[in-house]
Amino acid sequence: MREQQRSDKIFVVIITLVSIFLYLIPTGFPIQDDDYVRSKAKIVAVDNQNVHQRGVVKTGVQGVSIEIMDGIYKGERVETTNTLLGKLEMDKLFQEDDVALVVIKGEQGKIQAANLIDHYRLDVEGILFALFALVLFWYARWTGVKALLSFIFTILILWKVLWPLFLKGWDPIIVSQLVVCLIVGCVTFLIAGLNRVGVVAFLGTISGTIAACIIGIIFGDLFKVHGAVVPFAETLLHVGFSHIDLTKIFLAGIFLASSGAMMDVAMDIAVSVAELVEQKPSITRKEVITSGMNVGRAVVGTMTTTLLLAYSGAFTALMMVFMAQGTAVVNILNLTYIAAEILHTLVGSFGVVLVAPFTAILAGWLLVPHSATLVDSGNKVQEKENIR
Repeated sequence: MREQQRSDKIFVVIITLVSIFLYLIPTGFPIQDDDYVRSKAKIVAVDNQNVHQRGVVKTGVQGVSIEIMDGIYKGERVETTNTLLGKLEMDKLFQEDDVALVVIKGEQGKIQAANLIDHYRLDVEGILFALFALVLFWYARWTGVKALLSFIFTILILWKVLWPLFLKGWDPIIVSQLVVCLIVGCVTFLIAGLNRVGVVAFLGTISGTIAACIIGIIFGDLFKVHGAVVPFAETLLHVGFSHIDLTKIFLAGIFLASSGAMMDVAMDIAVSVAELVEQKPSITRKEVITSGMNVGRAVVGTMTTTLLLAYSGAFTALMMVFMAQGTAVVNILNLTYIAAEILHTLVGSFGVVLVAPFTAILAGWLLVPHSATLVDSGNKVQEKENIR
């Protein structure tokens, strides 16, 4: 037990150091407009005389008076404008006493222009993250610390490795599989420990992601779905990244998004089987695999619906539009973006289903001592001899 705890702490330290390294390394895509200053600003006054209501949207230009709250221009006031495009998902309308993020262009210590980006949300986001961490620590304690570390590691490896390599033109399928391996390895070994349970959960998850990848590639071609269905994907082509394979990025996103659910299934089965073996050391490999399959059936039964609910939230408004317009179901199911969501959901669910038997078989071979199987075989032979 002490050796396990020692190796557990060493692994936590290693992941912490790797996370710090990931945070410090550059993405290779420097932030534009480095001469600009980003600051918080309080909305002192607004002028809505040139804002016009057109149906449910507003267009025109909102006049805004702001006071800089931090940075080298703290305390200064400036007049700026907020242009409304008539798009609810993109427009922001400010009110007095709101706090906004502004990008300031200055020259010789004087503000030349200030551009309102959006409402300032970093403080609220920080509070929410802190509350999440506190609740996680309170409930899961040391496991909660490891869970938060794996959460941070996942964010960093997506930001510093996956997305930059996509932009540089690396093969999205291969890169995503490698990143999934790193994330799954980090999470499973942090939570389960550096032991056979962790190995079973890791291998079970990876087997499921590989299966989902293969199925996604096959049916992605049959569905004739291209990567432009991903939001803002086409924008990448217009800003100078025409070399990117959007279809492969879309397919990579399928098993990347579902790998978390696969990891849950694999971990549930691995931990359940490990507990069974610990309570009954004489259990046979066949019995363990059967028990793992039974646990997997229960977990998979709910997890596939979980995936459906998770993915359906992204196109709820779209389906409501179709329903309100009386669009025929056959038309809906043949639309490219709906077919893409169907592919996403079914391929991810397919991977989740396959993880269960893969993990159960791996658990039977890796968690059951070879001696127990030999003893069981010997007992069966002895029983046959007694019968004779």
